[in-house]
Amino acid sequence: MTHSLSRADCLPRTTSQSAPRTTLGTYMAVWKQRRELASMDVNRLKDLGISAEAAIKEAARPFWDLPL
Repeated sequence: MTHSLSRADCLPRTTSQSAPRTTLGTYMAVWKQRRELASMDVNRLKDLGISAEAAIKEAARPFWDLPL
C-alpha cells in the first residue's frame, strides 16, 4: 500500500485559530484615517481626547503598521 502525501498534509497543524487576513481595503482605511488625523486641528483633537503629540506620532506610522 502506498500513501501519497500532499504538501498540505506535511504542514504542521495547530489548534489555535489563524490570524485574520489583512486586505488591501484594510490598509487603505488605515492610511485614510491617519491622513484625516494628521489634518485635524488642535481643538478637534482635544474634543476627541487626543493630544497633538499622539496624533502626530500615530499619523507618522506607515500604513502597514496596523493597530492591534
